[in-house]
Amino acid sequence: MPELTFFLGGDVMTGRGVDAILPTPGPPELRERAIRDARDYVDLARSVNGPVPRPAPPAWPWGEALGLLDALRPDVRMVNLETAVTGRGAHAPAKAIHYRMHPGNLACLTAARLDVCALANNHVLDFGPVGLTDTLDALAGAGIATAGAGRDAASADAPARVPLGQGRDLLVWSVAAPSSGVLPSWAATPGAPGVAYCRRSRPPRRTRWPGGSPPWPGRRTGCWSPCTGATTGGTTCRPDTSTSPTG
Repeated sequence: MPELTFFLGGDVMTGRGVDAILPTPGPPELRERAIRDARDYVDLARSVNGPVPRPAPPAWPWGEALGLLDALRPDVRMVNLETAVTGRGAHAPAKAIHYRMHPGNLACLTAARLDVCALANNHVLDFGPVGLTDTLDALAGAGIATAGAGRDAASADAPARVPLGQGRDLLVWSVAAPSSGVLPSWAATPGAPGVAYCRRSRPPRRTRWPGGSPPWPGRRTGCWSPCTGATTGGTTCRPDTSTSPTG
């Protein structure tokens, strides 16, 4: 199998002060204890680091990273997007921190030529189901595949598919877990949008994995999924549960 090079970025947060300096800032209201207006973050950054352009070009928040990416030429570019792309919705209750970027600033993401945004995280529903569906629409319209959230459970659980050429695809799954701050109520259902949500706490006892090695567990959760991560060749990883345990 030919070698693949990945750019894996996380957590990408383009809300609050970042959104405030871009050409189409969204509503600045926050629900944080110390700061209630996203523009205050810009003032704080200016007081420490000097002038901040307003409006800033869409690529400006990436700094030198885009030039490095172009030099490295990764085959696939993926980030964990911890920001709702919406100008609508109400702040999710019982949360202190909310991230959203106005859809008019989507060029901030397309500037990085992203292939996939992982969305199974604790901010994608900061502005409710309407904020999530706006995010899905905005990213799809920009040609960026998404994993880990959807309009229903089936689409949330489905992988993002990245064509690699020569009949090969890269499949990417994204799964949320309780220990990462994702509420169980955010889980997608057959009839409602939400995130792919992991409820299994340990791998099955009798499993042989393709290639002899299991995919990695959730780093902080011990949460396992037989298809967490990425798989090449256009095939999914299906456990063979008829054989002896691997340990």
